[in-house]
Amino acid sequence: MSVYNGESEDNGSFSGADCERYLPCAGSGLVSAKLTIVVGDRQFSEEKMLLVQSCDYFQALYRSGMKECQQEEIHLKSLRAQGFLLALAVLRGEKPILDEDDIVEAIECAAFLQVSTLTRHLIDLLDAENCLLMYHTSAVFGLMDLYHAAALFIRDMYTDLELEVKKTLPLELISYVESLTPHVFMAVRAHVTCGLDETVHAASRTICYLNETGNTWKVLTDLPLEASTSMAGVTVLDNKLFIIDGIHDIHKQVVESCFCYSIESNSWSRIPSPAQLRYNLSLMGLNGHLYAIGGEYEQTVMSSVEIYNVKNRKWSFAANLPRPAPGAACTKTMSRIFVCLWRPMETTEIYEYASGKNEWQLVTTLIRHQSYGHCMVGHRDNLFIMRNGPSDDFLRCLIDCYNLSLGQWSSLPGHFANSRDSLFTAVVRGDSVFTLNRSMTLEYIVEGKTWKPRRQVKGFPRSGSVWTFLLQLPKKKSKSTCLENGNVKQA
Repeated sequence: MSVYNGESEDNGSFSGADCERYLPCAGSGLVSAKLTIVVGDRQFSEEKMLLVQSCDYFQALYRSGMKECQQEEIHLKSLRAQGFLLALAVLRGEKPILDEDDIVEAIECAAFLQVSTLTRHLIDLLDAENCLLMYHTSAVFGLMDLYHAAALFIRDMYTDLELEVKKTLPLELISYVESLTPHVFMAVRAHVTCGLDETVHAASRTICYLNETGNTWKVLTDLPLEASTSMAGVTVLDNKLFIIDGIHDIHKQVVESCFCYSIESNSWSRIPSPAQLRYNLSLMGLNGHLYAIGGEYEQTVMSSVEIYNVKNRKWSFAANLPRPAPGAACTKTMSRIFVCLWRPMETTEIYEYASGKNEWQLVTTLIRHQSYGHCMVGHRDNLFIMRNGPSDDFLRCLIDCYNLSLGQWSSLPGHFANSRDSLFTAVVRGDSVFTLNRSMTLEYIVEGKTWKPRRQVKGFPRSGSVWTFLLQLPKKKSKSTCLENGNVKQA
């Protein structure tokens, strides 16, 4: 994903300057020149620049100086036309939904031409219906990023898929799935910072995870004393937990320390703060970047957005939100970031951040009497919007669904219990949605555009506002502590 900061992003792709530097055989004509690609009995005419920037195959070809890089026509004998057609569609920004035959040909093309954008799109399309096909086919063609992502998706849904996995997959593929650990449901209460003279309160400042086998909550790690999860930005990126800003106390003094937790090393590290300090912000993580969206500072609501490049540890400003927004409902799906904003007169608008253009683009508008979107989660190509019921009823929420591929709204039947804002903690894992309050953890199964309660297990035994997220635990964990009635107990 490109980041608007006046500099090119180091993601392995070629810019125009790179083409001039590394591709002397093509000269300045590469930028605008067309190339004819022959695949089977089909011919495709495409910009050389697009192919070189997007496909490792063409990058290597034009770096090599081979005679083919002087040709205006290149034959790809190891591909099928439909796979190459799908690759071109994805490179142009389309998000096609693929059937089984499309999936096989797309994987073949992504592996042969090394098209990372197509691989990412395939990962975005993983679901219970196609994950076994994607896993087996990516193993055949050696598309390792998809291979790992599909295996992890299967592991997360292993309760549902185990019988089919063992019936259809080779032993070595089964072994790899079972060697992985699934993502677990995590929770941490909203805490302000804790001074050295307040260490009596530190015992409750723990990040916990749900042990689904034993139906218990266990302690993963302690928060740093200087970290605040109260009105902070909290999100997960690449299996690391990030905490940005937050407040010290009821006077809403902003915390200037930001933290990253690595579950692999079980350690915390500091990261730079955004240029604009803020609290009550929304924080999203996608493709190596954090997005600090809106929020407040000194009781002033803001529209500013900053992006943090994890690799180079730098923040940069992006396009402002269309209007100021504290604690805006945000989600990511299909490698895209969406934010839900309100307007007067019962209007909820959903915007998408278009990174290439550095702008927020209006996706759709929902108008409902006496109701606004308060939480949003993404599942495949659907956005689910949780909103209050009639007459500001937050105990019986309504859910609407917007399908990104079809551009259509639909409403889920009935009301959904929202005791103590449980729905506003919704987290998606595979085809399940986990919601949480002190009384219970409720898992819904998503079937098409319907949520059906699946099971109820133990709630998080601590009061107050709660952040929830998913992390993949390492194979071995040294901690062995449980959380019972809000207290830590040796297991």
